[in-house]
Amino acid sequence: MKILIYGHKIKDEDEVLYFRQLLEALTESGIDQFIFGPLKTELSHRGINVDHVSELSTYEEIKNEHPDFVLTMGGDGTILHAVTMVRDTGIPILGINLGRLGFLASVEKKIIRRAIQYLFKKEYTIVSRSLLGLSSNIPVFEDFPFALNDFTLNKRDTSSMITIHMFIDNVLLNSYWADGIIISTPTGSTGYSLSCGGPIIFPDSKTLIITPVAPHNLNVRPIVIPDFHKISLKVEGRTDSFMSTLDSRYETITKDHRIEITKGHFRINFVQLKGHSFMKTISEKLLWGIDKRN
Repeated sequence: MKILIYGHKIKDEDEVLYFRQLLEALTESGIDQFIFGPLKTELSHRGINVDHVSELSTYEEIKNEHPDFVLTMGGDGTILHAVTMVRDTGIPILGINLGRLGFLASVEKKIIRRAIQYLFKKEYTIVSRSLLGLSSNIPVFEDFPFALNDFTLNKRDTSSMITIHMFIDNVLLNSYWADGIIISTPTGSTGYSLSCGGPIIFPDSKTLIITPVAPHNLNVRPIVIPDFHKISLKVEGRTDSFMSTLDSRYETITKDHRIEITKGHFRINFVQLKGHSFMKTISEKLLWGIDKRN
Protein backbone atom coordinates (compact mmCIF):
# COMPACT_ATOMS: atom_id res chain seq x y z
CA MET A 1 0.00 0.00 0.00
CA LYS A 2 1.22 3.49 -0.88
CA ILE A 3 -0.04 6.68 0.77
CA LEU A 4 0.68 10.31 -0.12
CA ILE A 5 0.61 12.67 2.87
CA TYR A 6 -0.71 16.06 1.82
CA GLY A 7 -0.77 19.32 3.78
CA HIS A 8 0.37 22.92 3.87
CA LYS A 9 1.48 25.13 6.74
CA ILE A 10 2.01 23.60 10.17
CA LYS A 11 0.60 26.13 12.64
CA ASP A 12 1.98 25.01 16.00
CA GLU A 13 3.78 22.30 17.95
CA ASP A 14 0.53 20.44 18.61
CA GLU A 15 0.19 19.83 14.88
CA VAL A 16 3.81 18.65 14.74
CA LEU A 17 2.85 15.98 17.27
CA TYR A 18 0.01 14.72 15.05
CA PHE A 19 2.29 14.53 12.03
CA ARG A 20 4.74 12.48 14.10
CA GLN A 21 1.92 10.14 15.11
CA LEU A 22 0.86 9.73 11.50
CA LEU A 23 4.36 8.95 10.23
CA GLU A 24 4.92 6.47 13.06
CA ALA A 25 1.59 4.73 12.41
CA LEU A 26 2.33 4.40 8.68
CA THR A 27 5.82 3.03 9.37
CA GLU A 28 4.54 0.54 11.96
CA SER A 29 1.99 -0.75 9.45
CA GLY A 30 4.63 -1.16 6.74
CA ILE A 31 2.91 1.32 4.41
CA ASP A 32 5.01 3.02 1.73
CA GLN A 33 4.96 6.79 2.22
CA PHE A 34 5.17 9.81 -0.04
CA ILE A 35 4.96 13.44 1.05
CA PHE A 36 3.77 16.50 -0.83
CA GLY A 37 6.94 18.48 -1.65
CA PRO A 38 6.22 21.76 0.21
CA LEU A 39 4.99 19.79 3.25
CA LYS A 40 8.21 17.79 3.32
CA THR A 41 10.18 21.04 3.52
CA GLU A 42 7.89 22.28 6.32
CA LEU A 43 8.30 19.07 8.30
CA SER A 44 12.09 19.24 7.98
CA HIS A 45 12.05 22.80 9.32
CA ARG A 46 10.00 21.54 12.27
CA GLY A 47 12.66 18.96 13.16
CA ILE A 48 10.99 15.85 11.72
CA ASN A 49 13.39 13.70 9.73
CA VAL A 50 11.69 12.82 6.44
CA ASP A 51 14.79 12.68 4.24
CA HIS A 52 14.09 9.00 3.51
CA VAL A 53 10.55 9.71 2.24
CA SER A 54 10.02 10.40 -1.47
CA GLU A 55 8.14 13.55 -2.45
CA LEU A 56 5.42 14.16 -5.01
CA SER A 57 4.71 17.77 -5.91
CA THR A 58 2.71 17.88 -9.15
CA TYR A 59 -0.36 16.33 -10.70
CA GLU A 60 1.83 14.54 -13.24
CA GLU A 61 4.01 12.99 -10.52
CA ILE A 62 0.96 11.87 -8.54
CA LYS A 63 -0.64 10.41 -11.66
CA ASN A 64 2.52 8.49 -12.59
CA GLU A 65 3.24 7.13 -9.10
CA HIS A 66 -0.48 6.63 -8.39
CA PRO A 67 -0.54 6.08 -4.62
CA ASP A 68 -3.45 4.08 -3.24
CA PHE A 69 -4.66 6.98 -1.09
CA VAL A 70 -4.03 10.67 -0.48
CA LEU A 71 -4.20 11.44 3.23
CA THR A 72 -4.68 15.14 3.99
CA MET A 73 -3.69 16.76 7.27
CA GLY A 74 -5.56 20.04 7.82
CA GLY A 75 -9.11 21.23 7.32
CA ASP A 76 -11.60 21.29 4.47
CA GLY A 77 -9.47 23.89 2.67
CA THR A 78 -6.59 21.43 2.57
CA ILE A 79 -8.84 18.88 0.89
CA LEU A 80 -9.94 21.45 -1.70
CA HIS A 81 -6.26 22.08 -2.52
CA ALA A 82 -5.64 18.32 -2.70
CA VAL A 83 -8.45 17.96 -5.25
CA THR A 84 -6.52 20.25 -7.62
CA MET A 85 -3.59 17.81 -7.39
CA VAL A 86 -5.54 14.52 -7.57
CA ARG A 87 -7.90 15.66 -10.36
CA ASP A 88 -9.14 12.80 -12.55
CA THR A 89 -6.78 10.10 -11.24
CA GLY A 90 -9.50 8.49 -9.11
CA ILE A 91 -7.16 8.27 -6.09
CA PRO A 92 -9.32 8.33 -2.94
CA ILE A 93 -8.79 11.09 -0.37
CA LEU A 94 -8.97 10.66 3.41
CA GLY A 95 -9.04 13.87 5.47
CA ILE A 96 -7.64 14.09 9.01
CA ASN A 97 -9.14 17.18 10.62
CA LEU A 98 -6.62 19.57 12.18
CA GLY A 99 -8.95 22.52 11.60
CA ARG A 100 -12.24 23.51 13.19
CA LEU A 101 -15.55 22.29 11.73
CA GLY A 102 -14.42 19.83 9.07
CA PHE A 103 -17.28 18.44 6.98
CA LEU A 104 -14.87 16.98 4.41
CA ALA A 105 -11.94 16.35 6.76
CA SER A 106 -14.22 14.38 9.05
CA VAL A 107 -11.70 12.08 10.77
CA GLU A 108 -10.69 13.52 14.13
CA LYS A 109 -6.97 13.90 14.84
CA LYS A 110 -7.22 11.92 18.08
CA ILE A 111 -7.89 8.69 16.15
CA ILE A 112 -5.04 8.91 13.63
CA ARG A 113 -3.63 5.50 14.55
CA ARG A 114 -7.06 3.88 14.41
CA ALA A 115 -7.72 5.45 11.00
CA ILE A 116 -4.49 3.97 9.61
CA GLN A 117 -5.49 0.55 10.96
CA TYR A 118 -8.88 0.85 9.23
CA LEU A 119 -7.08 1.56 5.96
CA PHE A 120 -4.62 -1.27 6.46
CA LYS A 121 -7.41 -3.75 7.26
CA LYS A 122 -9.62 -2.43 4.41
CA GLU A 123 -12.39 -1.46 6.82
CA TYR A 124 -13.73 1.37 4.69
CA THR A 125 -15.88 2.18 1.68
CA ILE A 126 -15.18 4.50 -1.23
CA VAL A 127 -17.73 7.24 -1.91
CA SER A 128 -17.61 9.58 -4.89
CA ARG A 129 -18.55 13.25 -5.06
CA SER A 130 -19.61 15.27 -8.09
CA LEU A 131 -17.84 18.41 -9.33
CA LEU A 132 -18.77 21.65 -11.03
CA GLY A 133 -17.26 22.32 -14.42
CA LEU A 134 -16.75 25.91 -15.61
CA SER A 135 -16.35 27.34 -19.09
CA SER A 136 -16.18 30.95 -20.28
CA ASN A 137 -15.95 32.91 -23.50
CA ILE A 138 -12.94 34.69 -21.91
CA PRO A 139 -10.68 32.06 -20.30
CA VAL A 140 -10.63 31.85 -16.49
CA PHE A 141 -9.37 29.12 -14.16
CA GLU A 142 -7.68 27.50 -17.14
CA ASP A 143 -5.39 25.24 -15.09
CA PHE A 144 -8.26 23.37 -13.40
CA PRO A 145 -11.77 24.67 -14.21
CA PHE A 146 -13.52 22.42 -11.70
CA ALA A 147 -14.78 22.76 -8.12
CA LEU A 148 -15.73 20.24 -5.47
CA ASN A 149 -17.63 22.80 -3.36
CA ASP A 150 -18.82 25.83 -5.28
CA PHE A 151 -18.49 28.63 -7.77
CA THR A 152 -19.23 32.14 -6.49
CA LEU A 153 -19.65 35.52 -8.13
CA ASN A 154 -19.46 38.56 -5.85
CA LYS A 155 -19.18 42.33 -5.92
CA ARG A 156 -15.70 43.84 -5.68
CA ASP A 157 -14.33 47.21 -4.49
CA THR A 158 -17.75 48.74 -3.89
CA SER A 159 -20.62 48.69 -1.43
CA SER A 160 -23.20 48.70 -4.24
CA MET A 161 -25.01 45.48 -5.10
CA ILE A 162 -24.56 43.84 -8.47
CA THR A 163 -27.02 42.35 -10.97
CA ILE A 164 -26.54 38.74 -11.98
CA HIS A 165 -28.63 37.46 -14.90
CA MET A 166 -29.00 33.69 -14.60
CA PHE A 167 -30.16 31.36 -17.35
CA ILE A 168 -31.02 27.66 -17.07
CA ASP A 169 -30.48 25.92 -20.42
CA ASN A 170 -30.51 29.38 -22.05
CA VAL A 171 -33.88 30.35 -20.50
CA LEU A 172 -33.86 33.25 -18.04
CA LEU A 173 -34.42 32.06 -14.47
CA ASN A 174 -33.94 35.38 -12.65
CA SER A 175 -31.99 38.60 -12.46
CA TYR A 176 -30.53 38.70 -8.97
CA TRP A 177 -29.93 42.08 -7.34
CA ALA A 178 -27.58 40.97 -4.59
CA ASP A 179 -24.06 41.00 -3.21
CA GLY A 180 -23.40 37.81 -5.13
CA ILE A 181 -24.46 34.30 -6.05
CA ILE A 182 -23.28 30.82 -5.05
CA ILE A 183 -23.63 27.73 -7.22
CA SER A 184 -22.69 24.66 -5.23
CA THR A 185 -22.54 20.90 -5.47
CA PRO A 186 -24.23 18.76 -2.82
CA THR A 187 -20.81 18.53 -1.16
CA GLY A 188 -20.59 22.33 -1.10
CA SER A 189 -24.04 22.66 0.45
CA THR A 190 -22.43 22.57 3.91
CA GLY A 191 -20.01 25.39 3.02
CA TYR A 192 -20.58 29.00 1.96
CA SER A 193 -24.08 28.17 0.72
CA LEU A 194 -25.15 26.97 4.16
CA SER A 195 -23.96 30.19 5.80
CA CYS A 196 -26.12 32.15 3.34
CA GLY A 197 -29.28 30.19 4.13
CA GLY A 198 -28.92 27.38 1.61
CA PRO A 199 -30.18 23.83 2.31
CA ILE A 200 -28.10 20.85 3.39
CA ILE A 201 -28.07 18.30 0.56
CA PHE A 202 -26.93 14.69 0.84
CA PRO A 203 -23.67 14.22 -1.12
CA ASP A 204 -25.06 11.54 -3.42
CA SER A 205 -27.92 13.80 -4.58
CA LYS A 206 -27.70 14.62 -8.28
CA THR A 207 -28.35 18.33 -7.87
CA LEU A 208 -26.94 21.85 -8.04
CA ILE A 209 -27.80 24.50 -5.45
CA ILE A 210 -28.25 28.19 -6.37
CA THR A 211 -27.98 30.45 -3.31
CA PRO A 212 -28.09 34.28 -3.52
CA VAL A 213 -25.85 36.31 -1.20
CA ALA A 214 -27.83 39.09 0.54
CA PRO A 215 -30.50 39.47 -2.18
CA HIS A 216 -32.36 42.78 -2.32
CA ASN A 217 -35.75 41.10 -2.99
CA LEU A 218 -37.10 39.21 0.03
CA ASN A 219 -39.00 36.74 -2.17
CA VAL A 220 -35.74 35.37 -3.61
CA ARG A 221 -34.76 32.04 -2.05
CA PRO A 222 -32.21 29.27 -2.71
CA ILE A 223 -33.15 26.88 -5.52
CA VAL A 224 -32.17 23.24 -6.04
CA ILE A 225 -32.08 21.96 -9.63
CA PRO A 226 -31.11 18.64 -11.27
CA ASP A 227 -27.42 18.60 -12.19
CA PHE A 228 -27.97 17.78 -15.87
CA HIS A 229 -28.94 21.43 -16.50
CA LYS A 230 -26.55 24.12 -17.75
CA ILE A 231 -26.36 27.38 -15.78
CA SER A 232 -25.26 30.54 -17.62
CA LEU A 233 -24.37 33.85 -15.97
CA LYS A 234 -23.95 37.47 -17.01
CA VAL A 235 -23.10 40.15 -14.47
CA GLU A 236 -23.26 43.94 -14.40
CA GLY A 237 -22.80 46.68 -11.82
CA ARG A 238 -21.33 50.08 -11.11
CA THR A 239 -17.76 48.81 -11.42
CA ASP A 240 -15.95 47.16 -14.31
CA SER A 241 -14.76 44.07 -12.45
CA PHE A 242 -16.18 41.40 -10.16
CA MET A 243 -14.75 38.64 -8.01
CA SER A 244 -15.29 35.00 -8.94
CA THR A 245 -14.12 31.95 -7.02
CA LEU A 246 -13.83 28.26 -7.75
CA ASP A 247 -13.44 26.59 -4.37
CA SER A 248 -10.39 28.27 -2.80
CA ARG A 249 -9.14 29.88 -6.02
CA TYR A 250 -10.22 33.29 -7.29
CA GLU A 251 -10.08 35.40 -10.43
CA THR A 252 -11.42 38.77 -11.51
CA ILE A 253 -14.03 38.85 -14.27
CA THR A 254 -15.84 41.64 -16.14
CA LYS A 255 -19.28 42.26 -17.62
CA ASP A 256 -17.94 40.82 -20.89
CA HIS A 257 -17.53 37.34 -19.41
CA ARG A 258 -20.18 34.73 -20.13
CA ILE A 259 -19.84 32.00 -17.53
CA GLU A 260 -21.31 28.52 -17.94
CA ILE A 261 -21.56 25.99 -15.11
CA THR A 262 -22.30 22.29 -15.65
CA LYS A 263 -21.67 19.06 -13.79
CA GLY A 264 -18.04 17.98 -14.12
CA HIS A 265 -17.23 15.03 -16.35
CA PHE A 266 -15.39 13.11 -13.59
CA ARG A 267 -15.80 12.62 -9.84
CA ILE A 268 -13.59 12.77 -6.74
CA ASN A 269 -13.35 9.69 -4.53
CA PHE A 270 -13.27 9.82 -0.73
CA VAL A 271 -12.53 7.21 1.90
CA GLN A 272 -15.35 6.65 4.38
CA LEU A 273 -13.99 4.74 7.36
CA LYS A 274 -15.89 2.08 9.25
CA GLY A 275 -18.47 3.69 11.54
CA HIS A 276 -18.50 7.01 9.66
CA SER A 277 -21.31 8.44 7.52
CA PHE A 278 -22.60 11.78 6.26
CA MET A 279 -25.48 11.73 8.77
CA LYS A 280 -23.09 11.08 11.65
CA THR A 281 -20.80 13.88 10.46
CA ILE A 282 -23.49 16.56 10.23
CA SER A 283 -25.06 15.49 13.53
CA GLU A 284 -21.70 15.79 15.32
CA LYS A 285 -20.54 18.97 13.59
CA LEU A 286 -23.87 20.82 13.95
CA LEU A 287 -24.59 19.43 17.44
CA TRP A 288 -27.95 18.03 16.36
CA GLY A 289 -29.83 16.08 19.00
CA ILE A 290 -27.86 17.63 21.87
CA ASP A 291 -29.82 19.58 24.48
CA LYS A 292 -27.73 22.65 25.37
CA ARG A 293 -30.39 24.36 27.48
CA ASN A 294 -29.09 23.12 30.84
